[in-house]
Amino acid sequence: FKNNKLTARGIISKVLNWVTPTNASWNGHNSSGWKKDIENVNGFDERMQYGGQDRELGERLFNFGIKSKQLRYSAVCVHLDHKRGYKTPESIAKNVGIRNATKKEKSVWTHYGITK
Repeated sequence: FKNNKLTARGIISKVLNWVTPTNASWNGHNSSGWKKDIENVNGFDERMQYGGQDRELGERLFNFGIKSKQLRYSAVCVHLDHKRGYKTPESIAKNVGIRNATKKEKSVWTHYGITK
């Protein structure tokens, strides 16, 4: 069944995207958006280290009114596995704190992005 992610086309990919149990979200590796929308929320928050930058950006885009689309069966994504020596409990905790603040405050802008 997983091969459908590579081979589904047309109406089949639309149906599979509709019935997939995953949410349409900014959850990394295959997220994209319009340049103007990303500029409107000032891009990635550069205070963040490994992990969660895309999800926090997605939170601000959602707060700005941009909705996600599910493309799980419409776009091929390949991830090259690699060690993550830069991933630490401290960096993860910092990122979670920034993302939680974004959600709580319904932020649409970061002061630590494209424009400083």
